Amino acid sequence: MPERKQPGQGNPSFTGKERGDHSIGPHEFEMDAWIACAPFERLLNMEIIEAKDGHALLKMPFFIELAQGAGLMHGGALVSLADTAVVMAIKSMLEPGTHFATISMEARYLYPVKKGVVTARAKVTQRQERTLKGHATVFNDDDRPVMEFSSVFKIARQDKIKGVKIKS
Repeated sequence: MPERKQPGQGNPSFTGKERGDHSIGPHEFEMDAWIACAPFERLLNMEIIEAKDGHALLKMPFFIELAQGAGLMHGGALVSLADTAVVMAIKSMLEPGTHFATISMEARYLYPVKKGVVTARAKVTQRQERTLKGHATVFNDDDRPVMEFSSVFKIARQDKIKGVKIKS
């Protein structure tokens, strides 16, 4: 069973300032590495298993906080996992510090998640100049596909991230 962590717990770069900061921004923080979970991903207890050569594998446990009203995993949590998996696949192909953003996404829900740990397998499917396309499939504990996800990203013209530092 995955260990439940509070946001920022066990992460040396997530200092007390961020953990106790309930302001509405702008926020500054330091990422552990180029391929690492940001505060939102840590909030959802995502874990990056692998990210290399345009592919990524991420996992996320289904804790009660991720349930919708019928007791199933919330679709937004599944989309967040899939989106983050595609992001990590893209990051594995780009220079650290390259700024890019999701410009469109589509999700198809195939099967409800009632328990366990979900896994997202993602890959970059196309790159054309500053535009990248990605795809992820999210699986339940029985390796059954529960969601298909596709997205499009754009690399910024000025490609350095502002306000986010990466440990060197």
